[in-house]
Amino acid sequence: MGKIIAIANQKGGVGKTTTSVNLAASLGVLEKKILLIDADPQANATSGLGIDVENVEIGTYQLLEHTIKAKEAIIKTSSPNLDLIPSHIDLVAIEIELVDKENRESMLKKAIEGLKSEYDFILIDCAPSLGLLTLNALTAADSVIIPIQCEYFALEGLGKLLNTIKSVQKIHNEQLDIEGLLLTMYDSRLRLSNQVVDEVKKHFDEMVFKTIIQRNVRLSEAPSYGESIISYDAGSKGANNYLSLAQELIEKNQ
Repeated sequence: MGKIIAIANQKGGVGKTTTSVNLAASLGVLEKKILLIDADPQANATSGLGIDVENVEIGTYQLLEHTIKAKEAIIKTSSPNLDLIPSHIDLVAIEIELVDKENRESMLKKAIEGLKSEYDFILIDCAPSLGLLTLNALTAADSVIIPIQCEYFALEGLGKLLNTIKSVQKIHNEQLDIEGLLLTMYDSRLRLSNQVVDEVKKHFDEMVFKTIIQRNVRLSEAPSYGESIISYDAGSKGANNYLSLAQELIEKNQ
């Protein structure tokens, strides 16, 4: 039975999509069957895997509307063992359209229920907000990975996200677990980066992944070529970091 993991943080630019795409590709390379669901209207995970967003006709929007079956929305990517449910700018409208629907927080959960047995991991790339889209992802998920940037405002907003997770656990999904906090954009030369790492580890200890994602030029170049870091430069520091994270996740879930 597969595990559904949401990758969420309401702050933008913390490495959420980078993590979704590269963790998914790394797990695929390690011979796990992976589905990535792009639940962000910006559709960066979709374009980051080389899919032309303009040509997406069926994706997360139709899935949440329940106008299609989940299997109809799945497309193969060029990454080994990695399937994708793409996103499109249309997804912006879904928050308004779902507002007066019954059980609006459970639309995604209901739509992908049947897919769990077909994948080892289903990853959901969330939008940078705590709106209805992210709420749907957290309600559908078994656990959540929270990327935290090694920068000054890193811990700001984390409390808000943890409170949201608590209320989702209370009202919609009592099984929801925190898979781990992931430190991203780490630069060992900066004192501030090291301070953030120490601070996060001091407060959250066991909840923090051992793997830390370092700042890496290749990592930021890869999406512009529509490739994961594994396809773009498998020997880079970024690829090593994400392979190490994938390995850690597999071991944690054995």
